[in-house]
Amino acid sequence: MPTVSAHVARTVARHVDHVFGVMGNGNAWFLDDLTRSTTARFTAVRHEAGGVVAADAYFRASGRIAAATATYGAGFTNALTALAEAAQARVPLVLLTGDEPTSGPRPWDVDQIALAAAVGARTYTVGRADAAATSVIAIEHSLTYRVPVVLAIPYDVAALEAGPVPEAPEPVLPAPLAPAGPFDAAAITDLARHLAEAERPVLLAGRGAWLAGAGEALGELAEATGALTATTALGRGVFPDDRYDLGVAGGFGAHDAMELVRQADVAVVLGASLNQFTMRFGELFAPGTRVVQVDIAAAATHRHVGGFIRGDAALVTRALVDELRAQGAKPSGWRETVDVAAARRYDTGPADGIAPDGRLDPRTVAHRLAGMLPRDRVVVSDGGHFIGWANMYWPVASPDRMMMVGTAYQSIGLGFPSVAGAAKARPDDAVVLTTGDGGGLMALADLETAVRTAGGRGLAVVWNDAAYGAEVHVYGRQGLAEEPMLIPETDFAALADAVGAEGVVVRTLDDLGRLAAWSAEPVGERRFLVLDCRVSGSVVAPYQEEILRANRTR
Repeated sequence: MPTVSAHVARTVARHVDHVFGVMGNGNAWFLDDLTRSTTARFTAVRHEAGGVVAADAYFRASGRIAAATATYGAGFTNALTALAEAAQARVPLVLLTGDEPTSGPRPWDVDQIALAAAVGARTYTVGRADAAATSVIAIEHSLTYRVPVVLAIPYDVAALEAGPVPEAPEPVLPAPLAPAGPFDAAAITDLARHLAEAERPVLLAGRGAWLAGAGEALGELAEATGALTATTALGRGVFPDDRYDLGVAGGFGAHDAMELVRQADVAVVLGASLNQFTMRFGELFAPGTRVVQVDIAAAATHRHVGGFIRGDAALVTRALVDELRAQGAKPSGWRETVDVAAARRYDTGPADGIAPDGRLDPRTVAHRLAGMLPRDRVVVSDGGHFIGWANMYWPVASPDRMMMVGTAYQSIGLGFPSVAGAAKARPDDAVVLTTGDGGGLMALADLETAVRTAGGRGLAVVWNDAAYGAEVHVYGRQGLAEEPMLIPETDFAALADAVGAEGVVVRTLDDLGRLAAWSAEPVGERRFLVLDCRVSGSVVAPYQEEILRANRTR
């Protein structure tokens, strides 16, 4: 007779094709039925946070919801940082966890519902009579609001017989938010008129535009207006034509490209939240720029926004294109007068790649790697000072090929389990991790997970500067003691070898030659590759300098 856990496992498996996690007392019955009775695949990770991170990355890479699982108590609390990241980043996933018995908490139990709520996740607790229906409601909530949810199984009901598994209803999801009513219609007409009259229009799109499927419509809007385009870090590649794309807006952007953005007379922001980094702490647009935001948020998300249209980015963009055609608008012609390729060029550092302190200049390494990394790459990024290098120097084909799990919550140490989620979501593509030595050490439990799940399709670039680089550049330069910010130089190549990967210490540009040889080998004959790049801590990423300037003016 199916148990309560079986009801949950079989219902979840109808909507989730992959589960990541660690087995324990609280989820053992769930995992038993999941692996025996469903087609959903389970991938073991080595730390509970890694399960949530992998499910997060899975959605970002595929657009399909995944699940994580952990036991109660310590297993659940281990997952909280990753759960907070998913909540901040608005990533739907289900964390299936054990929980205290219905009779009350034991000495080792904690109030998991309160802890989940504190980081922004709602909990749905199953019972003997409603396990299947509650599971569907949890999935429906997660997908509707683009948030993680917790699906909890009390310990004393997990193995109770619950009868045949019912046919629970399918999740009902809302239609895309369409602009409606005379005010929205007037706002679209007005914005189309301003775009038609603009001499220097700019379109800025973010991850929300990608999730809305707005890419094709954005391309038509750019052509109809003659606009230059730019994206957020998580929206890279959303515009189908990159000839007139200025790259990432904000601190990751090239100096000359950002100067062109400041020349805009009309800027339309679509599906981007306009956080402080995208907005360059308020300096992205010039004071005279007319800034209009299109988003599903309830209101504009930055004080510099002068006009706001609430709606799905694809639907509003399509409406703008139609209105421009109705008005007989002509492209501005601005973008044909601009050398976009030159404007988005970055400083690549010294030709030999060696910084004044004798270590590698990360700019040169990043630039050299850009031409050597697999073309079908999916890039996953940990958090830390180094995040600028991949975003500046490594192009990606579309937003689902660049994941920055951790940046929404400003966490480090989530990189290696991100590889697992991306690798399972895109089994035919190469997965490239960019991580620092601080975050790499913090995530070390799931180095083995990354190697096991990606195999010869995966590689990691470790920016090893023997320090928590962001802290050194922000606080060390203010005179704070640097000793707590330093890390004894770690041999990541040796750590890689220990778990079955191939590790290479990179001290010169010539050492990167191993990557070229690795890329030429058949995938089935090569191992996961870890490039332990011994980079200089004296080279500061431009976005970090921007943060320092902003802090000085506060």
